[in-house]
Amino acid sequence: MNPFRHRAACVALAAAALAAPPASAASLALNASLAVPDTAPACRRDAFRLLIDVGHTSEAPGAVSARGVDEYDFNLTLANELVSALRAQGFAETTVMITRGPSRPALLARVARINQIAPDLVLSIHHDSVPDRFLETFEYGDKPHRFSDRFSGHSIFVSASNRRYAASVLFARLIGREMKERGLRYTPHYTEKFMGERRRVLIDSENGVYRYDQLLVLKNTHVPSVLLEAGSIINREEEWKLHLPKYRAPILAAIAQALESYCRLKPPEASAVAAMPEHLIVDAPAKVATVRKHRPTKAVAAAAKPAVTRLAHAGRK
Repeated sequence: MNPFRHRAACVALAAAALAAPPASAASLALNASLAVPDTAPACRRDAFRLLIDVGHTSEAPGAVSARGVDEYDFNLTLANELVSALRAQGFAETTVMITRGPSRPALLARVARINQIAPDLVLSIHHDSVPDRFLETFEYGDKPHRFSDRFSGHSIFVSASNRRYAASVLFARLIGREMKERGLRYTPHYTEKFMGERRRVLIDSENGVYRYDQLLVLKNTHVPSVLLEAGSIINREEEWKLHLPKYRAPILAAIAQALESYCRLKPPEASAVAAMPEHLIVDAPAKVATVRKHRPTKAVAAAAKPAVTRLAHAGRK
């Protein structure tokens, strides 16, 4: 066994023992078979309601890649490709959700909207970075850019606080298995002590599934929810690959096959009859700054009425 992977697995087991979810939920989630039995019903693709959440927003774009591209742009590209691919395969009730505005209020609005729609499943699309202390500098396009080639690979997250934890873990493990079968490897560095507050519990060392209990889009949603970091855009080689459709293709195929299997194991709710919107944009009000130095005149106050704004998502990396 690779010593790095062995060390990571040991750390994960120790952490899990200290911070595990209730035994019944954990055993149900991790002992569930990923094999689809022959007796499982066919997937009702046209009825399955999947929401693809585009991580972050144009106003709060998340991480910055090694060559200066916002994470949000990577997220939006992959999410749109995924929605198109799934609809082409018969998953007609697949919707992409774009959020706009400042992070915190937007995140709360995003979660509220998900719970209002109550899809069968949520998949939040992100791309990864690393803590600032690991970053180095190089010249690209006559400008300095920050990078870290130390880590690469995808990672998958669920929250043990989600009321549908077992189902969330099932879909996460299915994605991880399909990614692995296509030669895509997850990053184990989230188990390491040097990650500090970003250290996570690895609950499935075969398929690269971590717990991220505090992330609101996983914790506070009332439906099965999974977050995928599709790759590390701060790694120069992986960032370059993620710009290429041929490299994104196996990621799309892995998610599609995982969804097919999940749909057979967890058929859509019979009561879910409302159609999903083709596109979903969620807006949240911006926080209005308060001027404390002096009281504005009535004319200035009238001209400074807050505009209705937008929204954002995710959690800090």
